Amino acid sequence: MQVWPVRQPRSVAEKLAAKTPLLTGQRVLDSLFPCAQGGTTAIPGAFGCGKTVISQALSKHSNSDIIVYVGCGERGNEMSEVLRDFPELTLEINGKTESIMKRTALIANTSNMPVAAREASIYTGITISEYYRDMGYNVSMMADSTSRWAEALREISGRLGEMPADSGYPAYLSTRLATFYERAGYVRCAGSPERTGSITIVGAVSPHGGDFTDPVTSATLGIVQVFWGLDKKLAQRKHFPSVNWLISYSKYARTLDDYYQKQFPNFVTYRKTIREILQEEEDLTEIASLAETDKVTLEVAKLIRDDFLQQNSYTTYDRYCPLYKTIGMMQCIVEFYDQAKKTVESKLQNEERITWAMIKEAMGNTVIYELSSMKFKDPTKETEQTIQSYFVDLSQQIKNAFKGLTDS
Repeated sequence: MQVWPVRQPRSVAEKLAAKTPLLTGQRVLDSLFPCAQGGTTAIPGAFGCGKTVISQALSKHSNSDIIVYVGCGERGNEMSEVLRDFPELTLEINGKTESIMKRTALIANTSNMPVAAREASIYTGITISEYYRDMGYNVSMMADSTSRWAEALREISGRLGEMPADSGYPAYLSTRLATFYERAGYVRCAGSPERTGSITIVGAVSPHGGDFTDPVTSATLGIVQVFWGLDKKLAQRKHFPSVNWLISYSKYARTLDDYYQKQFPNFVTYRKTIREILQEEEDLTEIASLAETDKVTLEVAKLIRDDFLQQNSYTTYDRYCPLYKTIGMMQCIVEFYDQAKKTVESKLQNEERITWAMIKEAMGNTVIYELSSMKFKDPTKETEQTIQSYFVDLSQQIKNAFKGLTDS
């Protein structure tokens, strides 16, 4: 048995640059805001926005070897839900089906437990993660939620009679948060044989009323490299995961471009186009009279929002979306957008101009319907090759449909 003080980081031989993505199975995260294995992520959001659901989805479906899930100061029924659901889930390792509990460590420290234990639970989680990282595993640690941990720090600080800072939190709050998040990373482990391991920290933050200027949220955002901001309005519209694509960001996007260029050469181009479409949609919402190309942008943005970014975690086909399916969907949406825009622009000066209404009438029951139905391809029932060939055929069908429209 090893004994280690939880507040002290375990030593490593060398910190390395992160180079592989943490695949979450959530399309909006894997496509637009990827996190690297060994990265740091914050998920801030108001009550009911789906922080716990995203944390649990990562625990169930991410490409990590070990999951350490810390329930820090949240409701007790959330931990009981994890204990009820996880034993029923399985994953395939080297062709062998194993229970997901074999790779999961749960640290339960709910809101009805002592404050001092709540403060220690996060450190316990990260130390256990370091223990497995030193064995050469890729570990993901979910901390739900770091706001409750900060509140425990505030309570202990008040009892010790220390000078309070912003909102009553101790002056050393940002230092404590930084020392916690700095224990993440992709490293070459100390000792022999030579091996590498990583710890990815995903910290849920619960600001009161969804206020991102809260001291814990603002201190966290100054430290983490990935920000998945949850939006109350999206959650109220039942758009889940309720990640706001306009305020979220990832500083690992360029770091991981080399990986994507080797594995999926066109992925970076697709991501750039989809981001531009969503940004243009935001700029066009206030305009009353729209050009035909703008109508194309708005309709494709609606398709992206409703049929790509939105995901139903209660169904087998959409609970987990593998990266090849995400990229196939991106390819078809971008192909349709490029062809529609090119067709509208090329016929703009002609008397036989083609409008968005004509495209919709000609393709509403065929191509556009197929684009809306892409998410129903079930990776649990169909092979990777079958799904990939479906996307190749759909991409060709889009080209043929536009060719037929311009020729007629």
